[in-house]
Amino acid sequence: QVQLVESGGGLVQAGGSLRLSCAASGTFFSINHMRWYRQAPGKQRELVAGITSGGYTNHADSVKGRFTISRDNAKNTVYLQMNSLKPEDTAVYYCNAQVKVTSTPVRVYDYWGQGTQVTVSS
Repeated sequence: QVQLVESGGGLVQAGGSLRLSCAASGTFFSINHMRWYRQAPGKQRELVAGITSGGYTNHADSVKGRFTISRDNAKNTVYLQMNSLKPEDTAVYYCNAQVKVTSTPVRVYDYWGQGTQVTVSS
């Protein structure tokens, strides 16, 4: 069983910063890509940023230049550094990971964290 545990959310004023963390635990072979999504009230969940096992990253246009995704493969942890936060960044942020549970045979599953609330006040 694989678990993803997020931390680092909270309340911050516009222009402030937060750093989210998501640590994977359990028994597995490796982690492929890791991603951050967010869901604001009344809106669909949207992709914020992603990073491959090799470190290639992509960020949504709405957060480019403000948010940075990174990962520590030794700690099985992905981070989201959020700077210059805006009220429209308010949402529940979810961590997602594609995990190779076994290598022989190859079994790959998607896992989600429980979400962490980020609230940006104006």
